[in-house]
Amino acid sequence: MARIESSGPENRILLVEGQNDKHVVLQICNRHLAVPDFYIRDAGGINELLGAIVPAHRTPGREVLGILADTDDMLQSRWDEVAYRLNGVGITLPMKPDPEGTIVDGVRPRVGVWLMPDNTNNGEVEDFVSQMIPDGDPVWPLARNYIDGIPTVDRKFASGKTARARIYAWLAARAEPRMMGSAISSHDLKVDGELCRKFVAWLTRLFQ
Repeated sequence: MARIESSGPENRILLVEGQNDKHVVLQICNRHLAVPDFYIRDAGGINELLGAIVPAHRTPGREVLGILADTDDMLQSRWDEVAYRLNGVGITLPMKPDPEGTIVDGVRPRVGVWLMPDNTNNGEVEDFVSQMIPDGDPVWPLARNYIDGIPTVDRKFASGKTARARIYAWLAARAEPRMMGSAISSHDLKVDGELCRKFVAWLTRLFQ
């Protein structure tokens, strides 16, 4: 089962951008108990995550280094940013991310990269989570229509954060409105969809 890092260097670690990413991954792993044990470190932002890659790779005793980052609206640029840091420690990534999740074997530590939401499209963790909403959920189209119907001049969120606004509108209609990770633990979100299963398979291969 994944655990949140508390202190000290750990030998099997997943770097994530922030608290939301950390709790989403943790709760997915709590419902997929077969995922091998690893630690999740919240870097505190994309710039901090990118800056943490080289030190995390060079930590003595490190066996596995996973990197989880949002693409936002810049899939190839984000990939290139990660590849540039890894190149500095002798790790060469392919030109594009593997849709199944990238893993570089034959090196120590083993390195894996997943770009949210699906290694193929622009987006962020909220785009990933939106695909965990159960099929036929009656509130999801209403939440989307609510956000999409807000006039542009009245929107306080950036144009690239529409998916985030939609998912939080949906979360607000839960019996106990909470964060995304809590909606996973309460089974309001499914963990057996194609994308989530693909993500779990990547985690399992990476940390096995």
